[in-house]
Amino acid sequence: MGYAIALAALLIAGAVCTAVRRARGARGASRLDTEAEAHRLLLRLDAGLAPPDAASWAGADASAGRALTEAAECRRTARVLLADARTTAEYERATRLAQEGLRHVRAAREALGHGALPEDGANPTVAAGEPRGFVGLHSAFPRS
Repeated sequence: MGYAIALAALLIAGAVCTAVRRARGARGASRLDTEAEAHRLLLRLDAGLAPPDAASWAGADASAGRALTEAAECRRTARVLLADARTTAEYERATRLAQEGLRHVRAAREALGHGALPEDGANPTVAAGEPRGFVGLHSAFPRS
């Protein structure tokens, strides 16, 4: 009889521990995940602010210029927040600012008649077959 009670208590304790672990895991993204997402979006924003054709950005109309200024301000503020961030909420705030900056870049590119930014942040100047994120020298030094 005593063994049955001990076994029942162990089974109940195991079920409670399992439920607690699942509840903790279901809370959402970890701090590391939110930090990585903030960095990823900030890199996309940096790439979006690099003009594909500097001459067209120099002659931008007022709405495109305003959108580019807002995007640059979002980038600056998100960088400052990201440098000081230590909690998930702080990383999420930097992520929201980077997303807002990307919306401004999209608006500016539409006003200038440029295509949309690549969704995956791919660099169109990278040659096929090179590792993603690698900016090669293929355009400066063509292969013969």
